[in-house]
Amino acid sequence: MTTVTTRTVTYPADGLTMVSHLALPAGVGPRPAVLIGPEGPGLNDFQRRRADALAELGYVALAFDINGGHWFTDPQEMLAHTTPLLADPDRMRDIGTAALEALRAEPRTDPGRIAGIGYGTGGAIVLELGRAGVDLRAIGTVNALTTGRPGEAARIRCPVWAGVGSEDPIMPPAQRDAFTAEMQAAGVDWRLAVYGGALHAFHHPPVDQTVLPGIGYHPRHAHRAWRDIVDLLTECVPVTE
Repeated sequence: MTTVTTRTVTYPADGLTMVSHLALPAGVGPRPAVLIGPEGPGLNDFQRRRADALAELGYVALAFDINGGHWFTDPQEMLAHTTPLLADPDRMRDIGTAALEALRAEPRTDPGRIAGIGYGTGGAIVLELGRAGVDLRAIGTVNALTTGRPGEAARIRCPVWAGVGSEDPIMPPAQRDAFTAEMQAAGVDWRLAVYGGALHAFHHPPVDQTVLPGIGYHPRHAHRAWRDIVDLLTECVPVTE
């Protein structure tokens, strides 16, 4: 196993102090980097381990905060925070841009080789960075089939991969169709993976809290979605010495 170094990175965004998790691979010199956006409740150890796992593969990885260091245990409280955020592309872009600047400030980051991945709300934030024309080499999202303001998807400058559960009531077929129509009309290099039988947040192990309807963990598809994300990174931002 590759030796990974981690540390907490704090910075202001959205009127909050964000508390993000940076993971650095072994070695010296610049490496490709990955922004990792979390689900609506915020960052927890499971999501921090995503950054650690990518650092083991040779990436500089920042699992970025969206809630000012807070983990929402009450789904209604979480929705009260994330629903207006998801309706405000400029707020999402501000949060994503602040995280991207923190990642670029790391000396090990190769600023010309940065990808963004995200889950749920974090995935929507990464997509908004793409729609803002940010120079990313790849965008990968799970359960984040959001659509943007008219015409802005044409600014996306990289391949987009998206994954969703076939039984996800929060991302139903009509939303899938709207997302893929947006990507296609904009001429984006896009892919959509539909994981049969999976619900929303199928990629995240159960946590000790009351969950919303339509939420459910699917370990087999969780593994497949992670493998698909890694394949996207390997294709678009390969680690080279």
